[in-house]
Amino acid sequence: MERLVERLEKAVERLETVCQGPGMCGESSSKGVAQYVQAFDALLSGPVAEYVKISKEVGGDVQKHAEMVHAGLMSERALLVVASQHQQPAENAFSALLKPISEQIQVVQNFREKNRGSKMFNHLSAVSESIPALGWVAMAPKPGPYVKEMTDAAMFYTNRILKEYKDVDKKQVDWVKAYLSIWTELQAYIKEYHTTGLTWSKTGPVATEGAKAVPAAPAGVAPPPPGPPPPPAPVSSSTDDSASRSALFAQINRGEGITSGLRHVSDDMKTHKNPALKNQGGPVRSGPKPFTAPKPACNANPSQTTSSKAPPLLELEGKKWRVENQENATNLVISDTELKQVAYVFKCTNSTLQIKGKINSITLDNCKKLGLVFDDVVGIVEIINSRDVKVQVMGKVPTISINKTDGCHVYLSQSSLDCEIVSAKSSEMNVLIPTEGGDFTEFPVPEQFKTVWNGQKLVTTVTEIAG
Repeated sequence: MERLVERLEKAVERLETVCQGPGMCGESSSKGVAQYVQAFDALLSGPVAEYVKISKEVGGDVQKHAEMVHAGLMSERALLVVASQHQQPAENAFSALLKPISEQIQVVQNFREKNRGSKMFNHLSAVSESIPALGWVAMAPKPGPYVKEMTDAAMFYTNRILKEYKDVDKKQVDWVKAYLSIWTELQAYIKEYHTTGLTWSKTGPVATEGAKAVPAAPAGVAPPPPGPPPPPAPVSSSTDDSASRSALFAQINRGEGITSGLRHVSDDMKTHKNPALKNQGGPVRSGPKPFTAPKPACNANPSQTTSSKAPPLLELEGKKWRVENQENATNLVISDTELKQVAYVFKCTNSTLQIKGKINSITLDNCKKLGLVFDDVVGIVEIINSRDVKVQVMGKVPTISINKTDGCHVYLSQSSLDCEIVSAKSSEMNVLIPTEGGDFTEFPVPEQFKTVWNGQKLVTTVTEIAG
C-alpha cells in the first residue's frame, strides 16, 4: 500500500509538469498550480494529515484503511490538476478520468467487507459508508450536499465509536473528530471553489482520455466498482445545462420514444405460435432466468465445501465478545460479562444465544432465525441486515435499533417498557408487551407512512394498514 501511495504521488508530480507551454495553465497561479489545487493541498496537509497520523497511532486495520483513503484523495487531486489545465471533456472521456477514483473507493469498501471480524469494524464501516464522498467531482449542480449526505452515513458508526470509547480511550475520540473534519472541510472547500460542480479551465485544451494517462492510478488496483460511486455524468456547463445530463437519463426521458428502435416481431417469428422453429438447428438463445438461491452441487467434494465455510466462533477478544458463523447451536451462553464489554453476533443461523449479566452493547449483523435473550444493556442493541430474529429483554435496555431487517420480534420486560425502538428500512416488526398474567400482547411496528405538505413544512403520519 505504501508503494501505491508513492506511485500516486509521482503521478501527481508528472501531471503538474504537463502544463508547461504558454496558455496551458489557464487559471493557474504563478507557481503553475491552480488556486483551488493549492486549497486542496491545504486540506491534505491539514485534516487529512491529522487523520492519517492518528490512524497510524491506532494501528492495525485502521492504519491500513487510512492509507487507502489517502490514496483515493491523491487520485482526486490528480483529477483536480487535470481540470485546472483543461476544458471540460466529453462524457466518455470524463468517465475515464473518474475511473481511478471509483476504483479506489471500491478498494476501501472491499477492505471493510473482508475484515468483518476486525476489532475496529466500526471504524472500517464509518470510512466505507462515507468514502463515496470522493465522487463529488461527478455531481452537479450540488456536490456539497452530496458530501454532507455521505458524512451523515458515517456518523451512524462514529457515534458507536464515541459511545464505546468516550471514557476509555481519548485517542479513539480524536480519531473520530479528525476523520469527520475531512468531510467538513471538503464541504467548505467545494462551497468556495466548486459550488455547482467541478470547475474546469476556460483556456486550456479540451481534456481527453489521453490526459488521463499522466495522473492515472496504477493498473490492477481493483476492478471498476459496480455501483457505490456516483454515476459519472458531466458537470453542468454555463452554455447548456441539459447537455450535462447523463446519457442514461436522456434515454429514459424519451418516454414512449425509447421503444422506437425496437424491431417488430411477427407471429411467424414467435416460437409459441410456430413450434417448428424450436426444432431448427443452431443454438437456442433464451432470456435470463428468474433469480433462485444457489444450490450446492450434488457431486461437490465434501471436504472442499466444508473448508470454504468460516469456522464458528464464541470468544472474548479484548472487550468484544465475538459470536460468529454459528449454525444450529441452541445452547450458546455468554456469562461473566463486564460493563465495558460489547457483543458482536455475525452470520449466525438457527441458533439461540443467552447473554447473562450487564453489558455495554449488543450487535446482531447478518443473522437469520436467531434467538437472543439478555439481561441488561446500558447502551444499545442493534439489529442489522438480519431476518427472522427474536430478541427478549429480561432486564433493562434504553434503545433497540432495527435496520435493514425483515422479521423481528422484540419481547420487552416490565422494567424495559420505556425502551426506545428505532427502525429503518425494515419490515414485519413486532413488539410484545408483558401482561399481568405472564403472557404477551403483540403490537406491530408501523411500516407505512403518509407525508403531506401543510403549507410550511412536510408532515408525516403513520398510515393504518387496512385489513
